[in-house]
Parts: sequence; C-alpha cells; structure tokens
Amino acid sequence: MDLLQQQIAYYKARASEYDEWFLRQGRYDRGDDHRQRWFDEVSQVRQALEQARPHGQVLELACGTGYWTEYLLPHAERLTAVDASSEMLALCRKRVGDAGIDYVEADLFDWHPDRQYDFVFFGFWLSHVPERLFATFWRLLEESLIPGGAVFFVDSLLTQLSTAHDHDALERNGIARRKLNDGSEFDVVKIFYDPATLETTLRNMGWDARVRSTGEFFLHGHAVSGHRSSQESSIARAVVS
Repeated sequence: MDLLQQQIAYYKARASEYDEWFLRQGRYDRGDDHRQRWFDEVSQVRQALEQARPHGQVLELACGTGYWTEYLLPHAERLTAVDASSEMLALCRKRVGDAGIDYVEADLFDWHPDRQYDFVFFGFWLSHVPERLFATFWRLLEESLIPGGAVFFVDSLLTQLSTAHDHDALERNGIARRKLNDGSEFDVVKIFYDPATLETTLRNMGWDARVRSTGEFFLHGHAVSGHRSSQESSIARAVVS
C-alpha cells in the first residue's frame, strides 16, 4: 500500500478514537496543566477564525469528526464537508446533522469542486499533503474560491507533547509512524511548518497570506489569492478603458 492510501486507511480506522487526540484523552492525556495550555491555544485559533469571518458558501476540506464543522455551520449559507473517510463523515453527520450541509466522500488528491466558494477551511490537513503536491493543492484552493474568497487553516507545530505517549518521536522527515489503540501501525505524511517560512512560501506563490503561531501547539493561517486580486484588477481596468 502506498503512503497516501495508507494515510486514508489510517484515518478510516482511527475515526472512532480520533477525538481522543483533540480532547487530550487516553494515550494523549498528559495532565491537567498540559490540557489547559492546549485548550487555551485552541481558543486562540477559534478567535483568529472568527476574525477571518467565514461566510456564504463555505467549503471544509478533511472535515474529520466535525469539531470545526460545528463551528463553521452557523456562519455559512451552505457548507460542503469533504473527507476521504466514510467513517469520519458518519461521525461528522452525527455531531452536526444534515441541515445546511452537503457531505462529500472523496480523496482530496483526486477531487475537484463543482462550484466556487466564499470561504475554505481545513484543519490539520496541510501537514498531510506531500511536498510534491503542495503547489497542486494550493491551485485546487484557487479553483475552489470565488474572486476575493479566503482560506483559513490550522495545523500542528512540532512538539512531542502533541502526540501519543507510545508514538515514535516526531521528526522533520515528512513521515510519521502512527499507532491506534489496538496497537496497529500506519505511516502517514506529516510535514511540520515554520509559520514565517510558510507565510513567505505562500506569498511567493501569489497569496496574500498571514501565518501565526499560538505558541506551543498550533499554527493558523489566513490567505487570499493575489492571483485572483490581480485578475479582478485587470478586468476592472479593461472595463474602464
């Protein structure tokens, strides 16, 4: 099984225990002080997402069990939630229901939108995009956005305290070995970004981007396509002339 297929298999198998990671339970429990720091930084991300003003037609990529879907839904006229795992989508549907949401089961490396959106969100997904597909993924985002539309994302900083007690030490080699509660193991893509470097990379690709760290656990970014802004300006000049 190649790495990307193994990654999908991992998240399908992990669906029922995924929230233990986010809630700092079970193998991820490192005590009350750690949990408090974690959720203080989650609050920073939510505040930044609020300031980014999700609205209109919203697309969520790799929606998982629906933690962020639940937050986005009240801000959206209509929300499209995409994930490669039917198991994850079932949990997302159980959390937030069906009203106002289109669920799409699809491998994001093969999927293309059938319409454009005002706002695109993805949580803890960018780190699972291989370096060779990074530019392709950001072209997909451009394809998914209306002119002036925005992207917001959150992901993990490199800290051993974010992973399970029994996981191998995290490294910057682009691959992580993950273990489930039953002991089964999978390799997944895992790329840890430096916020300032990622911001520079996106700006060099034509995005008006701002990427920030919450301190210990997370980074978050807000980006608008500069290419689309340039296209709009060119159209406007043509109309005036």
